[in-house]
Amino acid sequence: MLKLYSYWRSSASYRTRIALHHKNIPYEYVPVHLLKDGGEQHQPAYRELNPQGYVPCLVDGELVLNQSLAIIEYLDEKFPATPLLPADPGLRAKARAMAYMLACDTHPMNNLKVLGYLTGELKVGDETKSAWIRHWISEGLRPLEQMLASSPDTGRYCLGDTVSLADIGIPPLIYSAERFACPLEAFPTVMRIHAACLELPGFQAAHPSQQPD
Repeated sequence: MLKLYSYWRSSASYRTRIALHHKNIPYEYVPVHLLKDGGEQHQPAYRELNPQGYVPCLVDGELVLNQSLAIIEYLDEKFPATPLLPADPGLRAKARAMAYMLACDTHPMNNLKVLGYLTGELKVGDETKSAWIRHWISEGLRPLEQMLASSPDTGRYCLGDTVSLADIGIPPLIYSAERFACPLEAFPTVMRIHAACLELPGFQAAHPSQQPD
């Protein structure tokens, strides 16, 4: 069985869990507490498994993969039922582009390592840290909203009426946005798609509140 090293509140872990549950792929959940004892991701045993020291990490037999989007595309290729990438090359590229906007451009600005540097090395207070988080979430959602609101490809989900890689990054980012009281009124299309995603059993099972840790 696949093993997923995960932390319940990690955005990258959350989107990977969405893919696993949406595609009905069984897996073993292995919790990695990112705060306990300085962070279990820094322990030698985990660093040996994943030298980057992030979650998630997927183990499939002898194969060890890090980086959530690489894991998700691997899962989509190995388990082709309920595909997450459209067959059309143009739509497939659009799905990747939207996913990268959130996972590569937006989420890293607010990950634990960046926030730790802000509060540790730069001595930023909690109020300023929260303002930083809200700023970068809004900066990430603004172009996505514009793309979705103006595109004829937008349907119930980002690309028509079938869940794709583009949709998987939205719930984790909105979860963080709501946690830090980020105003979301300016993103009605994103929020409509977010609500549609949360109606699906796979998205519900992947939610942070449903994880064993």
